[in-house]
Parts: sequence; C-alpha cells; structure tokens
Amino acid sequence: MRDHPIPAVTEPLQYRAIGVVRGIFRPESEEQSTRGHLLDADGQEIDAVVLGRMLTLIRRHLDMGKPHLWVVYPRCREAGQLHLQIAGIWEPSTLSASDPETDSGDPSIDALPEGDDYFSIRGELIYTKPEASEVVIKVRQQPRADGFRPLPFKLQLSGDVELAHLRHFVSLDVRRQGQLLQVESVDVIAQMPTRGGKGRGGASRRPAERSRPARSS
Repeated sequence: MRDHPIPAVTEPLQYRAIGVVRGIFRPESEEQSTRGHLLDADGQEIDAVVLGRMLTLIRRHLDMGKPHLWVVYPRCREAGQLHLQIAGIWEPSTLSASDPETDSGDPSIDALPEGDDYFSIRGELIYTKPEASEVVIKVRQQPRADGFRPLPFKLQLSGDVELAHLRHFVSLDVRRQGQLLQVESVDVIAQMPTRGGKGRGGASRRPAERSRPARSS
C-alpha cells in the first residue's frame, strides 16, 4: 500500500490541487447520495460531492456515522465558499484489515506528518495582492482517457505571495481554515513562458531559486 495519500511529484511543472480533510460526509438525501457536505470537528459544513469510483467503497466498508480522512480535490465556485470533490480515503487501519502484516487496530497508522486539512497546490500564479492576502492559482488538468481536455480552473487562496512571482509556476503548501485555503509556504519553480514561447526578459522557464514561508493574514 502507498504510504501517503498525496503522490510524490514526478515532473517539475506538474499541476495539481489535492488535499486531505477529516470529517463526516452527510448526503443531501437518499436520492442524492453523492452530493452533500463534509462536517468537520468544529461544526463547519463544506460543500462536497463524492466521485463515482468512491461509491462502492463507501457503501461496503465505511461507517458513515464516523469521521474519516478524505482525499479531496478543492474547487472555489464562489468567493469564500469551498467545494470539495471526494476522490479517496486515507484510513489504513480500516482498509488494510485483510493484511496480516498490518496492525489494523492501531489508528496511529492513519496519521500524516502534514496533519489534517493539508493541501498541495501546484500551478501558475496569475494574481496576487499581498496587502489583502489574496492569491489566485491557475491549475491545468490532464486530458482524460477518452481524449477530452478539461478546462483549467482557478483556486482562490489566502496568503502573502510577492508580486515578483506573478506569472511563475509555484508549489504551495496550504492549510484549510474553515472555508478558506491559507498559504503556509511558497516554492517558486520556474517562470512561465509567454505566448511567444519565452518568459519575460527572454528566458524560457528560467528556474527561480527561492523558497520561503508565506505570511498569513
């Protein structure tokens, strides 16, 4: 079994937006069992939808009355309103019960070094307003198996990222705080090329050697 729910990065300019949130999934109704909310320990309700491949696992193996650590894809459809797509679950203590070499009764094996509510966001910095703690990242999606190319989407984050990093590819460590995604650290990977194929100043994807924590609001 993989030892972390968020896969390691395999390409320098690999786009992604993925994280983990602990909570109880409550569907809207029996008829709308894939749509509902995640209820966290603080009583915060987060709009959520269960992706199709998770339905069988949920119905057969999980106690839906208890909180679980869900692997999710974040979206921001409205300002200050987080939406989560539930793509998986991280619970080796439950899912590895059939493995004789795993101590399935020990919940400590479910803990992650980053903690709950951690997100890895990688994409192009297209907007930043440090004095207002506003950040927008554009994330591109991989083509699907049927050849369909999903449109890029934008994520609104909270944090202080310098204007000098605008139009750069960045890797962000992010923490969910209620309905907000708060930037904890920024790693600037490379300058993005312009339409002419070159970055500003004539350099194409020039690495930017800078990594620093982000100041929270």
